[in-house]
Amino acid sequence: LIFPISLKSKPFNLQWHLEHSDLFDFCKSWFDNYKLPHPLLAHFCIINQKQIFMSNSKVALVTGGSRGLGKDMAIQLAKKTFDVVITYHSKKDEALKVVTEIENLGQKALAIQLDVANTSSFNTFIQTLSDQLSEKFQADQINSLVNNAGVGVYAPVANTTEDQFDNMVNIHLKAPFFLSQKLLPLIADGGSIVNISSGLTRFSYNGYASYAIMKAAIESFSRYLALELGARKIRVNTVAPGAIETDFGGGAVRDNKDLN
Repeated sequence: LIFPISLKSKPFNLQWHLEHSDLFDFCKSWFDNYKLPHPLLAHFCIINQKQIFMSNSKVALVTGGSRGLGKDMAIQLAKKTFDVVITYHSKKDEALKVVTEIENLGQKALAIQLDVANTSSFNTFIQTLSDQLSEKFQADQINSLVNNAGVGVYAPVANTTEDQFDNMVNIHLKAPFFLSQKLLPLIADGGSIVNISSGLTRFSYNGYASYAIMKAAIESFSRYLALELGARKIRVNTVAPGAIETDFGGGAVRDNKDLN
């Protein structure tokens, strides 16, 4: 009832006020422009407070953000004014330290436990994420997803067990595929997805076959996902780093001088 009557009398730049005003100023400007009765104004502002502030949050989700590259990605995103949600498998204390570091940069942050190898837990995770987006970030969507969580396995083809292989499938292939799938309703149009691959898809190194072929599959997945999400203007890219001195793979590159 408000819009058809009031918009006939005086134009009002709603988007400008959403971007430049807090709730009080927004409501005051609305009243000054449209002379709404005070009770109606108060009701409008109260019921729309959540929607008004949900328009400005820019949120990134980084899986495996408690250590290594994931941690650095989360911090760099915060430096670029993203609020950041990270997931962790078991290192809660380390994840909370990352949250504190991001908050010290002036951004909001949250850590949520997630075992990416267990796809049956994804629905519960996404419900928790959705609830926290609303409560902590005043948002109803994320703008960026970084599929980073992972572990390595070092074994030649002749010695790789089926359990090791299945673990690589679950963590490095099924997880990015089905987590991305289930998060599609929560990713804003015009957003982005980054899938972390590996330099091992471009060159071969003894003992990394089962890990590397999963990353090769992820690169193919990125191309197909980009094709399917193009209509929503969601960019999908792969980042395939080479060897970096982190604690990945037990810190082999960092701690083993010969391998380094």
